[in-house]
Amino acid sequence: MPQPDLVIFDCDGVLVDSEIVAARVEAELLTSAGFEISAEEIFETYAGLTFKDIMLRLEEKSHVPFQASLIDRAEELVDRKLRSDVRIIDGAREAVAAVTVPRAVCSNSSTERVQFMLEKVRLLPFFAGRIFSGLDIPSKKTKPAPDVFLYAADKLGANPKNTFVIEDSVHGIAGARAAGMRVIGFTGAGHSYPGHADALTEAGAETVIRRWAELNSTLAALSEWSEDA
Repeated sequence: MPQPDLVIFDCDGVLVDSEIVAARVEAELLTSAGFEISAEEIFETYAGLTFKDIMLRLEEKSHVPFQASLIDRAEELVDRKLRSDVRIIDGAREAVAAVTVPRAVCSNSSTERVQFMLEKVRLLPFFAGRIFSGLDIPSKKTKPAPDVFLYAADKLGANPKNTFVIEDSVHGIAGARAAGMRVIGFTGAGHSYPGHADALTEAGAETVIRRWAELNSTLAALSEWSEDA
């Protein structure tokens, strides 16, 4: 059976249920700063983006200027909340352990944040030395740019065309597809919403899973089929 060169997992909203935690903090901060927004709107529209990019998009949309200091404040408050509240997504540990080919994490969160979250939920040993943050790679370009995915593939000697990515956000899928990788959408986190699976499919996911128990059979089925075949 054909095997992938590499399986890349997003972190937030894929391995750990952190998107909903961060969105609540960010919504409260933005509302206090003069732009009323709900946590639901943040994770439905802006999931997968850095808080800085969310702010820039909201400024462009609303012409409400935000203070740059809000970025550091958001990072501080989100980190504090995640350290106490972040939880693993049901089935993630078993699914990751069952992947026998090389695995990596590609995230828009900082390397430090990804490491402390994965350590808290006991997933860090599966990805030691293979955690890549868009904030920390040479180009500093975060998703939806493809850079972090291509950087990981290059470092790990993987062919992007034979690399699978598991993503929960439209922006993450856009980046993986731009990198020439194959994408499985995931909707099993607490921030999932009606229409989430359709949005991921429209963004370019080949298929969407809701439970981690579906991963191995999905990888096997997709590995048998290739657009190049």
